[in-house]
Amino acid sequence: MEVKTVIEETEQLLGELDSLLEARERGRERQSMQQSENSKVNEAANSGNSKPKSKNRAANLAAVQLLMDTYPKTFSRHQVRPLKIGIQEDLLADDKVSKNKIKRALASYVRSLAYYRSLQAGAARIDLQGQPAGQVTEEEAEHAKGKLKELNKQRREREKQKQKEQREQEKSERLNNKLEQLVNLNKR
Repeated sequence: MEVKTVIEETEQLLGELDSLLEARERGRERQSMQQSENSKVNEAANSGNSKPKSKNRAANLAAVQLLMDTYPKTFSRHQVRPLKIGIQEDLLADDKVSKNKIKRALASYVRSLAYYRSLQAGAARIDLQGQPAGQVTEEEAEHAKGKLKELNKQRREREKQKQKEQREQEKSERLNNKLEQLVNLNKR
């Protein structure tokens, strides 16, 4: 192969690399602009009275823990059982925990995977003393099964999205490595 041919091919490759780098830079600029816009939207959505998710989650967990400490026969992380229908009114009447914390805790507790799993047809519901107070109906059990399926589907979709993003990042890193190698080859 002639030196002239090698030089031409190298120049052609460098031209292609320049085009790829410019396209990549434009893509990064677009992505940066989108991220900036998204962060502005998120900031606007989180401004005012709403709190970031992590603060809400911490407050919810603290409220659930308060109920578990106050009513250990009823609320547990390890032995989750269906609660009596109307237990919120019982909690409010007992007046040991504030209304806001009761609502927050119950909302978190009854939306947990463990709680949905506990809702089996015929299972005993419990009151504040941990005593049986009704049973889970077939309809309630079916509703819980549907919620579990929905939550599992959402989890799988999040995992798929995360894997897709990871593959895209790996692909981008490989491309960058190859581009770097080509540039280094040209410098020799």
